[in-house]
Amino acid sequence: MSKILIKTIKQPDCTLGVLTVEGLDFRCFTLELPDKGNAPNISCIPAGTYEYFKRISSVNGEVIELKNVVGRSFIQVHRGNYTSDILGCILLGKTIADINGDGIPDVTSSGNTVNKLLSVIEETGTVTIERL
Repeated sequence: MSKILIKTIKQPDCTLGVLTVEGLDFRCFTLELPDKGNAPNISCIPAGTYEYFKRISSVNGEVIELKNVVGRSFIQVHRGNYTSDILGCILLGKTIADINGDGIPDVTSSGNTVNKLLSVIEETGTVTIERL
């Protein structure tokens, strides 16, 4: 069972983080929506430890989906570059940059980063999110 850790820093317009996998040489950046009290589709999810499973999403392709997020459903770790690609989920990327020039951080090489993570983790495990 893989153990994923995401340490984040809240920003006014987004939540940025670093994702690592216990026992593996893997690290990437995360991008989430800002903290708006766990409101569906407009907020990051609360800190905590969640079980995950891999699945195929008709919208996002192969994803990691988190279980038992209070007040939320279909919370996924998936591909995407901008906060506009997020409805409460978590995006992964190789670096943080303002790709589209809107002043809000984005993540780069998201598809490749998600593929790499999916290739090194097990089918099920846990994701622990720490909010700093």
